[in-house]
Amino acid sequence: MLLYIDPGTGGMLFTILIGLMGGVIYFFSSMAVKIKYSVGGSRVKKQDNKKIPLVFFSDHKRYWNIYEPILDEVEKRGMEAAFLTMSEDDPFFQKEYKHITGEYIGTGNKAFSRLGLLSAGIVFSTTPGLDVLQWKRSRKVDYYIHIPHACSDITIYRMFGIDYFDAILLSGEYQIEQVRELERLRNLPAKDLELVGVPYMDTMKKRLEEENGKAAGGSAEKEDGQERETEREHGQSNYKRRTILVAPSWGESGLLKKYGEKLIDELLKTGYRIIVRPHPQSFTAEKDLMEHLMKHYENTDLEWNRDNDNFEVLRSADLMISDFSGVIFDFSLVFDKPFLYAESHMDKSPYDCAWIEKELWDYEILPKIGMMLREEDFPEIKKVIDECIDNPKGKESRDLARKETWAYIGEGKERVVDFILKKQEELKQKQEELNAGYLPEEAS
Repeated sequence: MLLYIDPGTGGMLFTILIGLMGGVIYFFSSMAVKIKYSVGGSRVKKQDNKKIPLVFFSDHKRYWNIYEPILDEVEKRGMEAAFLTMSEDDPFFQKEYKHITGEYIGTGNKAFSRLGLLSAGIVFSTTPGLDVLQWKRSRKVDYYIHIPHACSDITIYRMFGIDYFDAILLSGEYQIEQVRELERLRNLPAKDLELVGVPYMDTMKKRLEEENGKAAGGSAEKEDGQERETEREHGQSNYKRRTILVAPSWGESGLLKKYGEKLIDELLKTGYRIIVRPHPQSFTAEKDLMEHLMKHYENTDLEWNRDNDNFEVLRSADLMISDFSGVIFDFSLVFDKPFLYAESHMDKSPYDCAWIEKELWDYEILPKIGMMLREEDFPEIKKVIDECIDNPKGKESRDLARKETWAYIGEGKERVVDFILKKQEELKQKQEELNAGYLPEEAS
């Protein structure tokens, strides 16, 4: 009799297997590093013995928008810190910080071996998967903090992605409920959860206000609305050429993987300016697909965007077409613009949300702030786009979504650094009590 394993359990077992394999690889690579240091007596070994008070780790330069406002605040307060990156051309190296040093630590096992031997008070990162695959906790790090990539459902991480951090900084109350539910289901100790908002969206919002001349709450939105009303009164022929941005996630449930040419062909027929901005991970995990699409459309008007900074492409678009990507919320909540989201039957089995019965927050809010795009709508996609852009009903819903998922608007970076400082003081006090013999060693 054949045994049946449901997709959720199968995904979990597969992830555990991969984690074990990664652990074996990590063990041998880290042992090699240790042997190298012990035999060579290198300067790196001596340097690692000195505990760095605060370390920021980035696995790719595309996350610089998340780190920059926080690092600017750390620099402003004169805090000593180090920034470790897996991108040799990380935008960090263009900054001139006095209190924050930076280092390119390589990629793959080389980088993760370095992290596994790190000596630091606090490690802060937007990279999930601590103690799951290659990235293992260092015994010489006191505390690990995670901040998500986007202000959306916290359970759309690959399975166990946030389980082993000491603290997670969140943007909405619903995320706190989700983390606590995962802890309950997996019998994990409670993490420190702090509601801080979304620093990178605060920065994007301020930048938009400055560039649109709205710093004092000006009238650019109203003028734009009047312009569109005038265009409607004079008929479709007077519309400016609209810009449509396709910005999907990656993976089997992603927009390009599911629909690809079917969608792009119909978009090109609209006569609008079409920009495709794939998720950066697509160029690694879906390399063949990306190469095929880019070659297929190389002699067309289709534009591809791979800018590290997505601000300008978001600002230029009149409408976004996406799936379950977190960039939907950047576009909708910061730029206050409409979007279409593709009908998607997401395979939850590789993700944390497979453990939770309640519907994803994203799927609850998307119908309120956007319009669903079904495959049968593709032949009429120009009509669907125009209706979505010209429909004003989404503004109230976007205001509601901001309240649910973007706490403390404009205060994010200050709240993040306040939490770091508070935790540094707590760790310092605990160490002093340990040194004085007030605490057993296990409590440190």
